Amino acid sequence: MTGAPIYLEKDGELAWVVIDRPDKLGALSQAMWESLPGIAAEIEADPAVKVAVVKGVSEKAFSAGADIAEFEGLNTDTALRDANRAAITNGLRALTRISKPTIAMVRGICMGGGCAIALTCDIRFASPEATLGIPPAKLGLAYTLEDMKQLVDVVGPSHAKSMMFTGRAVPSAEALAIGLVNAVHPLDAIERETRDFAARIARNSQYSVRALKKIIGLIASGADAETEESWTLAMDAYQGEDYREGVAAFLGKRPPKFTFS
Repeated sequence: MTGAPIYLEKDGELAWVVIDRPDKLGALSQAMWESLPGIAAEIEADPAVKVAVVKGVSEKAFSAGADIAEFEGLNTDTALRDANRAAITNGLRALTRISKPTIAMVRGICMGGGCAIALTCDIRFASPEATLGIPPAKLGLAYTLEDMKQLVDVVGPSHAKSMMFTGRAVPSAEALAIGLVNAVHPLDAIERETRDFAARIARNSQYSVRALKKIIGLIASGADAETEESWTLAMDAYQGEDYREGVAAFLGKRPPKFTFS
């Protein structure tokens, strides 16, 4: 516990980004958004951290979204609106650009900005009672193309329209069916399942994991032919210690001990 409404907690190879504002159901203030680039940079810089998980401190909510109490004045004060917009954009970009695998562990309410944070993650697990949605249509707002792209990339245009036009909260079973979450785990098991999944990632070559994340990101961004970056990432693997160790471990019928960090 740090007293901060959002903070980073490290546990060996796993880092937890904890949204700790239970009295507001994890509502995201501008200050919380502004803290995300620093948190992302710390995850990126620590060689011990191999996987990061974002969670709400309460079983009731991952995050209910932006703190609506801060919205007053955004329609008339351009400077205030620009600062708020920049804080959200920079926070989401920072999470998206983490080179290491990220997981959202979603319990309870996950709406608006909270759902946007979950969408920055590579993997999303939900508990059965979790609900996810993005409701700008209920506030008379519209999102930018950058804000909308991750949702469309994950669920496709039709499901994105269904969610956005209605602003409804999607239950976990439907979220699983449309690909919004990767798995639904019982509430009393979701943290264990998340830890186990993260440990499986951490045992693998981190060069491979990060290179594959980057290449998948290039594909999601529209690349449909080999790029210089994707080719270099693939070819450089052959010169790496992890490749030599992986082959030696396979031939020796033993678990590999990868060293890339």
